[in-house]
Amino acid sequence: MLDEISQAVLAREEVVRYLRGGYGGESGAQARERVYAYLDEMRTTQRYGMYRALQHPLYPILRKIERIGEELQQVAAAARDHRIVYVSNHHSHIDYLVQPLVLDDDGIRPPLIAAGINLFGGPLGLIQRYVTGAIPIRRNTKDPAYLITLKAYVAEMLKKQDLFFYPEGGRSYNGELKSFKTGLIHAALTAECPNLVILPNAIAYDLVLEDHILARQRVKKLQRPFTRELAEMVRYAVGYRSRAIVTFGAPIHVDHRTAESRSDVLELTRLVRARVGALHKVLPTAIFASAMRPSVTRRDLESGIDRLLGELSARHANLGVTSGRQAIEEAAEPLETRGIIVAERGRFRVRERNVLRYYARTIEHLLATPGRTH
Repeated sequence: MLDEISQAVLAREEVVRYLRGGYGGESGAQARERVYAYLDEMRTTQRYGMYRALQHPLYPILRKIERIGEELQQVAAAARDHRIVYVSNHHSHIDYLVQPLVLDDDGIRPPLIAAGINLFGGPLGLIQRYVTGAIPIRRNTKDPAYLITLKAYVAEMLKKQDLFFYPEGGRSYNGELKSFKTGLIHAALTAECPNLVILPNAIAYDLVLEDHILARQRVKKLQRPFTRELAEMVRYAVGYRSRAIVTFGAPIHVDHRTAESRSDVLELTRLVRARVGALHKVLPTAIFASAMRPSVTRRDLESGIDRLLGELSARHANLGVTSGRQAIEEAAEPLETRGIIVAERGRFRVRERNVLRYYARTIEHLLATPGRTH
């Protein structure tokens, strides 16, 4: 028997039209079978009472990360009167744990999360589907049955719950802020919620748990099983400590935009990306990495960081460090402990160039020439 959301999805005009016509010679019965299968895959349940209990089995990881939320008063104000779509950059698998808990720490209702389908295997998949309320996303698929079903499902779920998603289409493998995909933003507009807002936010880490793994791969080639990545992450968690700073921006009202206008969707997507990029906290490790050279004296590095900070300040960046001296004092030791740099006799040398470049690229969009396209 179909649940309420599934019935609403099947009643939507775009789904009815697809089921009536099929696609590429597909019969109506075949189309219906495929849509039903995708609906079953997407079906999710959030059990808020169990939400905070998740911290206990995940404590070995979460205790290594200090969660810091910024500008949460804007979220609380928006949550009182609006349905919220949270849109964020994406650095780590840890994002899925940290960002909803930052909201919950402040007593703000947790949203559903759109997460890559590779995270839904084994026991973690059961938690994602039946506790956190995560919707599995098949990224990069061009199957029309799937895309129509996903957008319709998201639109119907938004009538009942907030949604959190990462429009880069997966983690950034080289550190940079990638282009945003339009799919789920378009789906949110089709929900036609009169009180809908998009709330941009950005997450930044002193150290990303998967930094060596991501920097080694550099681009997303093949979707690897999460269990394999998890085993690598455990290895790099030894001695790991970091802050995760989540900065929330002002809500973007969308009631004057329409899903039928491609230019509206593209313009909104670009606006959201720009807001997310501007919110990204500039942390000591990132600015250290950006100014670092293969071999440099402490004095020259400090001067280089000061020059970059001056440029970033002029661009009104969200600075988490105010001087080259502070950046070196706070970043050098964790980067050396992580095996990324070596400090000796008043000089710093690069040990893991790709990992250092990964951190530098996390703020590259803030230093880009104005008018540069992405």
